[in-house]
Amino acid sequence: MTGRWNDPGLPAPVRAQALLDAMTQAEKVRQLGSSWPGHDTAGDVAPMQETFRDAETFEKAIIGGLGHLTRVFGTAPIDPETGRVRLATAQAQVAAANRFGIPAIAHEECLTGFTTWRATVYPTPLAWAATWDPDLVRRMAAAIGLDMAAVGVHQGLAPVLDVARDYRWGRVEETLGEDPYLVSELGLAYVRGLQSSGVIATVKHFAGYSTSRAARNHAPAAVGPRELADVILVPFEKAVVAGRVGSVMNAYNDIDGIPCGSNETLLTNLLRDSWGFEGTVVSDYWSIAFLATMHHVAADVPTAAQAALRAGIDVELPHTSGYGEPLLAMVRDGRIASDLLDRAVLRVLTQKAELGLLDPGWHPGQYTAPANLDPPSNRDIARRMAEESIVLLDNGSGILPLGPRSIAVIGPAADEARCLFGCYSFPNHVLPHHPGLSLGVEAPTVLDAIRREFPGSTVRHEIGCQITGDDRSGIEPAVAAAAAADLTILVVGDRSGMFGHGTSGEGCDVATLELPGVQDDLAKAVLAAARRTVLLVVSGRPYAIGRHAREADATLQAFFPGEEGAAAIAGVLSGRINPSGHLPVQIPGDEAGQPGTYLAAPLALKSDGVSNIDPTPAFPFGHGLSYSTFRIDGAHVAEAVVAVDGSITMRATVTNTGSRAGTCVPQLYLTDPVASVTRPVRQLIGFTRVDLAAGETRTVQFAIHADMTSFTGRDLRRRVEPGQIILTIAQSAGDPGSSVQVTLIGDARVVDHTRTMSVDSTVLPD
Repeated sequence: MTGRWNDPGLPAPVRAQALLDAMTQAEKVRQLGSSWPGHDTAGDVAPMQETFRDAETFEKAIIGGLGHLTRVFGTAPIDPETGRVRLATAQAQVAAANRFGIPAIAHEECLTGFTTWRATVYPTPLAWAATWDPDLVRRMAAAIGLDMAAVGVHQGLAPVLDVARDYRWGRVEETLGEDPYLVSELGLAYVRGLQSSGVIATVKHFAGYSTSRAARNHAPAAVGPRELADVILVPFEKAVVAGRVGSVMNAYNDIDGIPCGSNETLLTNLLRDSWGFEGTVVSDYWSIAFLATMHHVAADVPTAAQAALRAGIDVELPHTSGYGEPLLAMVRDGRIASDLLDRAVLRVLTQKAELGLLDPGWHPGQYTAPANLDPPSNRDIARRMAEESIVLLDNGSGILPLGPRSIAVIGPAADEARCLFGCYSFPNHVLPHHPGLSLGVEAPTVLDAIRREFPGSTVRHEIGCQITGDDRSGIEPAVAAAAAADLTILVVGDRSGMFGHGTSGEGCDVATLELPGVQDDLAKAVLAAARRTVLLVVSGRPYAIGRHAREADATLQAFFPGEEGAAAIAGVLSGRINPSGHLPVQIPGDEAGQPGTYLAAPLALKSDGVSNIDPTPAFPFGHGLSYSTFRIDGAHVAEAVVAVDGSITMRATVTNTGSRAGTCVPQLYLTDPVASVTRPVRQLIGFTRVDLAAGETRTVQFAIHADMTSFTGRDLRRRVEPGQIILTIAQSAGDPGSSVQVTLIGDARVVDHTRTMSVDSTVLPD
């Protein structure tokens, strides 16, 4: 059946409305559901999935239409061409099973690249954040999108815009760090990159997921309205307003007793009515059913579906449960108003029209799978991302860069490629359920890369201990190897997994920030015995390594740097690469149970005479060293008195005081000494990257609208207040930097989502 909806010359909303008008209620309901072909062969890749093994078959689910196809590529290992054929076949079946010939929207995971076998495994998002390089993140996302679009995938379930609030949470590795500005700028870059390739980005998890009590996955959010507004919601707001993101996924948690999946204030009033979001809201996997089975705010799944639809969830993923026959029955008997159904269906159909799925020329076989989903162009981006993400924490002894010598490489993360990948990478997400199968990509281990990087050195490896467990039998031979070598590289950290099958990743929360297993014991023993030691942490979260870093001659942090990560690490060790990574999270000191982030009011910091616990980090947010040294000075503004709706132009000089070229990352921090509510001691509001030759000086300029000083006041409205502020350009949150004082004058001013949300940075010509 054809109609105006097939006319590509008409606007997408007009086409969608025409199709909606031609549909029966049963056909409409079908557009809100999904099906996961082959889900019964998948391993433990989604929460509580065993509970839903009785979902209807694909053949039954597609009768009358289907909204989404779930993870045709990302469920089991298949090569690109097999996956293309499988998806095309499924789409042909979907189109043939409804009288309008409408295909489904196919979605896949894409957090560390297209999550399918043999596709490029990029660094994890926490590593993207360590680059402080939005342009590179945008390029990476565009490359991921091109690979997905080429095989017929329309929507990617990324990026994660949760702001890390407690490092013990397993999903810290999936975040872009602990600062809302850094998260929002890099998240916006990812959204723009992915969508530039024709793939819908899905920002998640909306909202408050990362503020769970005690860092337990799915736990209630421990967040007040100001923290929610000023920290958690900021990246989502920017993605919607500035990025025009196409999809939003709800969070599993509740906020003050209201599950996000049934929170109309969040999903409709704020997201759509205030911010103007026009895309689709998709449920996190099974979160609609969870309203009944886990939150207990609904008596059964049909009632849960009713609440979710009313709140604003348009599509149920990954299987149709509540949004099937139960929803249709409630529409027919009046328990659900027909306009609520039409509202959601119109959004889905509009998106399908925008994707070209209603065009008369569309057919499921039109896609051509690339022969290689890990081509040199992808690997080049992955390499650059890895190289820029390695953070040199300390080199006080000057031991780095290294030259040829006898090297002992010790530790459980040294010779395991999976220790380089995040939990949503295909090797860690799916392949554990297919033992004996290759990774699908070339990914040298850290040990491999060190041997290649230092061909003139004698390299001996001892594992010392496993990532987890209490077996200490390997520590003694590790100590002996360290004592005998000129230099020891101690490689500790994580192996990511899902739901307790790893030390980092979804459902892999921890009680303390000690290194997993007996790695702390290994580190103590090796550091005591070795002549000189480089401590290398390869992990998905920051660990309390302060005492180990004090004993080591140098310390490096790598956040799951992907398939090119080992070579990047080795290149930094040798000096072939001059490190430029900066921390997107703090590295805790000796208090392994203290999860606080840098973005804190005065009473959250060290308070002698008040508390005996010192939360001061071993290395502060934004910290990162280079084999060059940099000086930032001469900060000044054109006007020291500015209206509350005015702008500030701030400049400072950045000088490479070292002997080799390097990259400095000037960071702009705001301090608000006196405000109507407590404010962070320092808050990031801008940053840039500056490449400098040895001895070179450049001027950086930040254009700062007064909107950037805004915060949520006592009346829960965002406001710009008059008074004094301090602006500092520094190399970390702990660096004194170069500061200026500015006075804002005028009456307090209320702002909304139309405010300026970014600071423009410029490196001025010589």
